[in-house]
Amino acid sequence: MRLRPLFAALALAVLLILIAGCGGGGSSGSKVAELAPPGTPIFAEAVVRPTGELEANTNAIAKKVAGVDNLGELIVEELESSSRDDGEPVDFDSEVDPWLGEHIGFFWASGDTDETNAIVESSDPEATEAFIEKQVEQSKDPYRERSYEGVDYFVGGGEEDAIGVVGDFLVQAEDERRFEQVVDASEGDSLAGEDTFDEAISAASDGSLVDVYVDVGRLLEQSGDQIDPTVRQLLRNAGIDPSEATAVASVVPGSKQVSVELSSDLAGEEAPTGDASELLGSMPGNAFAGFAVSGFGKQLNEAINSLDKEGIPDTVPPGQLKKGLQELGIDLEAVAGSLQDAAVFVQGSNESSLGGALVVSTKGSQVTKTIANVGLLLRNVKVAGVTALKGKYSGFSIRSEDLGDKPLVVAAKPERLAIGYGLAPTLNGLLSAQGEGKTLADNPAYGDAVAALGDTPISGFADGPAALRLADALIPKSDEKFEQAKKYLKSINFLALGTATQDELAKATLIVGLK
Repeated sequence: MRLRPLFAALALAVLLILIAGCGGGGSSGSKVAELAPPGTPIFAEAVVRPTGELEANTNAIAKKVAGVDNLGELIVEELESSSRDDGEPVDFDSEVDPWLGEHIGFFWASGDTDETNAIVESSDPEATEAFIEKQVEQSKDPYRERSYEGVDYFVGGGEEDAIGVVGDFLVQAEDERRFEQVVDASEGDSLAGEDTFDEAISAASDGSLVDVYVDVGRLLEQSGDQIDPTVRQLLRNAGIDPSEATAVASVVPGSKQVSVELSSDLAGEEAPTGDASELLGSMPGNAFAGFAVSGFGKQLNEAINSLDKEGIPDTVPPGQLKKGLQELGIDLEAVAGSLQDAAVFVQGSNESSLGGALVVSTKGSQVTKTIANVGLLLRNVKVAGVTALKGKYSGFSIRSEDLGDKPLVVAAKPERLAIGYGLAPTLNGLLSAQGEGKTLADNPAYGDAVAALGDTPISGFADGPAALRLADALIPKSDEKFEQAKKYLKSINFLALGTATQDELAKATLIVGLK
């Protein structure tokens, strides 16, 4: 028997409902987590039975995105077709539907996502047991009967997994040990009883279709705490302790969009704050994607201080980075202190026109002077390919074979700094930021993205049709998977990312807006 196709189909149902944007809602209100072992670092739960208006909305969006009249029927057809191909047919209506409950959960006991364990709510445990027994009898690969703490189950098949009914749930575990852990968890000591999980899941969005919980600290612990020391120090400088961080992502359905809302306890003194939406909206109007971050100068200054304190192995001794550059006329602290918000944009419709830049808002004249000094220093030490910019901008460009056909350009003018790939995109970043020419804020899709986020400041945007045109130009026609995906991607109007804070939590919302 291979029950994995069943759970693959149920997982597919969750994903399709997620894409469609509607479902029963309230995934975090069930008792599935009470069967997940304590200390589980990754846990996901979803609703698999949309009803009423939500079911109608699901089918309406499935029709719009994929041309499917009834999403549920499609999933059932795919499940039954797959089981027939495996030589172990399943009749969903008579064998699964009568006992399938409203919720399904998945847990991963380690960072290895190949080790998937499923917990499926059952409305009729006896019918569920009968289904398992029938599939065991039909299985091409033998199964063995086992019992643990009064719970009977089967082990074997082609993948040596363990399958049985625990209370009101069908459980498929990777092996006997995981199954027995689920049985133990059902007796009371489970993930649902842990304060870390309870506090994190309480921040899940109301009416969510899917909730995913991640214990970042436990994953780091399982990996041997293998995180780059410099990255760890930067996170701590920003008030984040990754060893204690958790996150919850919730899928919240809508009639014309799908929202993924992320809530993270960064385990720091305070969550990041700020609003860089004004800078993002001032990026060039022909950009198909952009991202902005507030307080860039502060974060850069903290990173510089950390790097100066630690030094660069085999290059710069501790405490010498800022001092050495100061002697060359480059005051890193002064530069970082004059930087404010930052935005990155990308533009182009094919490989030859592809380009983009980092644009940073500044205050004072320190940045302009420093850029001029850096360019002069590079030319004085005979760095190949360095050319000073002419005209009203301070800066320089660097050409090399490693960079391709376009130069790396660093340019500055009062209140703006731009570092980009290609002269035109870099200068466009300065011009648009100064109010010259059309900007992202003039793009109707960008306006839709801002409206969709409501009171949450926008920090990221992608124009769906423009991004698809670029992908179509870059990806060979021979790529069958992309050609198949295009019919679904065509329905995307925009992607919008918004960030905010609530108490000590960092909040992010990703919205997929449909045409």
